[in-house]
Amino acid sequence: MTTGFDTREQPITTAMAHLNVHVFGNLSIRRGSVVLHAHQLGGPKPRQILEILLVHLGLPVSKDRLIELLWGASAPVEALPTLESYVSVLRRHLQPGSGKFGPLQTTTGGYVLDRNLVDVDLDQFDVLLQRAQKTIPGLAYPLLLRALDLATAPLLGDELVPAWAAEARDLHAARLTSARILASETAAALHCIDDALEFANLALADEPLNERAWTALVLGLETSGRHAEGLQAYDRCRQAMQNELGCAPGPILRAAQLRLLHATADGDTDLADVLSALLMLHAQLRVSPASSLTHRAATTTSPRPEPVADSLREATDVVTSFLRRAVARV
Repeated sequence: MTTGFDTREQPITTAMAHLNVHVFGNLSIRRGSVVLHAHQLGGPKPRQILEILLVHLGLPVSKDRLIELLWGASAPVEALPTLESYVSVLRRHLQPGSGKFGPLQTTTGGYVLDRNLVDVDLDQFDVLLQRAQKTIPGLAYPLLLRALDLATAPLLGDELVPAWAAEARDLHAARLTSARILASETAAALHCIDDALEFANLALADEPLNERAWTALVLGLETSGRHAEGLQAYDRCRQAMQNELGCAPGPILRAAQLRLLHATADGDTDLADVLSALLMLHAQLRVSPASSLTHRAATTTSPRPEPVADSLREATDVVTSFLRRAVARV
């Protein structure tokens, strides 16, 4: 008796085909109760094909592009059939018994991983970050914590050499820094100042010239009442930007610096605050002999820029306030 259905090449069920993949740290793929690791995918090239498709989850990658990424300028004459054989090997490991049905699919001139059948921690990180960027702090903060918890290990830990892996890491590193800065700003908005400072410092470890990260750090220190540390952080930022970029911090940071100097002048200034103000005066007034000669005419004919003049006045107020109280105590 015939049923009218051809059962020779039916796809396996979505539940059986679904993959959960970790690309942070060492590669691992879970298919139901089966867990596969990098060395169980048929060799380095099949593994790299999978990794390339994973970092482009849901986006078709052409065969020509895969050949370029896998071999560069030294692609063998038989690169195309070799690539296709590697994909067949990969399918036997990822979707055994299903042929071309399953997560790894053929598109016109290339291959794609079906994002409906594959969960990747890198993709989850990106989705959480995007959601956090579009919502209020109270809802964004847990999303950011989950995203950062996913990304504690380096991306593609099994790949050491390929240029494509370095490019993927660089792109992720930029997103990771953005997530840490946003986490710092969000934590500060929720009055979790210790967390805000921790995330700001982590972002600066990634990108020492990131002004938004410096701003998060300085504002966090200001909010916590650690005025001397805030001034010191501002001065480190100023020196780094001057030495590496030849520019000064922007208006938000300069305004924070002035507020910090006001706070130390108006409050019960201790020795640490005075030392910070003296360091600020020293840094603003210090001019190298070469630059003095080069800019002598400019400095004698034009006034000092307003932000610098304001900083000098406020730093002077800090020292003056301290000296007055010291004399009064005597």
